[in-house]
Amino acid sequence: MSETPSLTAQDALCALMIAVSASDENIRTAELVQITNIINNLPVFANYDADHVPRMSQTVFDLFSQEDGLDALFGLIRDSLPERLFETAYALCCEVAAADGDIRQSELRMLEEVRYELSLDRLHAAAIERGARARHMTL
Repeated sequence: MSETPSLTAQDALCALMIAVSASDENIRTAELVQITNIINNLPVFANYDADHVPRMSQTVFDLFSQEDGLDALFGLIRDSLPERLFETAYALCCEVAAADGDIRQSELRMLEEVRYELSLDRLHAAAIERGARARHMTL
């Protein structure tokens, strides 16, 4: 693969959401809708060009096809994302994982990896997870 381009903070958030969705090797419609809604509605994505999403998807898929691709992805994320947005990144990942109502083992492992790589406090992460779960409950 050619040299991976640097990312904007918004690209990094987008790539992380895609990575969580793709972690179980099956990107579900509910997850794609959730990513689209997040990009279209949250202030952190103000002025973000949604045309970047396919490029971010391809970047994630390319990295996932490499032996150390996940490490490379997290390196890009840490280089691109200000620390003040680490909890935001985790919250967005939780929203995507919860979107289809069924968080699979591979998604849980990916969320654990995100927590570790972004050095998130376990108590803060648990609160974020609980909020996502509450927002995606069904009757």
